[in-house]
Amino acid sequence: MVEHEDNRVVSFDSERLILVDEADREIGHASKADAHAGKGILHRAFSLFVFNPAGELLLQQRAASKPLWPGYWANSCCSHPRGGEDMDTATQRRLREELGFACPLEYLYKFQYHAGYGDAGSETELCWVYVGTSDAPVRVNDTEIAAWRYVKPEALDREIAESPGHFTPWLKMEWQRLRGEFANRLPGSDGQPPPMRSSNRA
Repeated sequence: MVEHEDNRVVSFDSERLILVDEADREIGHASKADAHAGKGILHRAFSLFVFNPAGELLLQQRAASKPLWPGYWANSCCSHPRGGEDMDTATQRRLREELGFACPLEYLYKFQYHAGYGDAGSETELCWVYVGTSDAPVRVNDTEIAAWRYVKPEALDREIAESPGHFTPWLKMEWQRLRGEFANRLPGSDGQPPPMRSSNRA
C-alpha cells in the first residue's frame, strides 16, 4: 500500500504529457507547462467522478497555487496520464496522490474541449470521463486541494445553475452530459435525468 502524504508535491511543470490527434492517437509528448501555455496543445487527460454509497458526489476546490482555475470547484479528481502510462495506472495513481484512496472506476466516454483562463493558459484536452463509488476515508493533498465536500446531484444541479462562475468549465460540461445521456450509469441513479438549464454540451 502506498503511503499518502498530505502535503507531498505531486504536480510538476516538467511532466511529459501525451499529445494526441482528434482521434486520440498518440503523436508525441510535451511538458505540462508547454501543453497548457497560450492556446494549449491537444493532450490526453481524465476526469473522475467518485460518489459515496449514499450517491453523493465528491467535489474538490482547486488549490490557490494552481495556475489555471485556482479556487474553483471541480469534480473529484482530474489530471493526465504521463508518457508511457496507461489510463488505469494514471487514474489510480492520481486518486491516491490527491485523495488518499483508490477505487474501481467505470469508463463512460471521452470528449475534446478547449477552455482558456485569461493570459495564464488553456486546457486543450481529449478527456476520458470515469465514475466510481468509494466509502474510503478522504485524506486530501493540500498542495492540490483547498477544500472538499460531498454534494447530492440535485444540489449540484442547483449550484451550477445559480453560480456557474464557481465551477471549472470541464466540470460543467461533463456534469451536464452525465446527468443527461449517462444518468442511468451514475451510482445511486434512478435512471431519470433531470431537465438541464444549460446548453453547453460537448
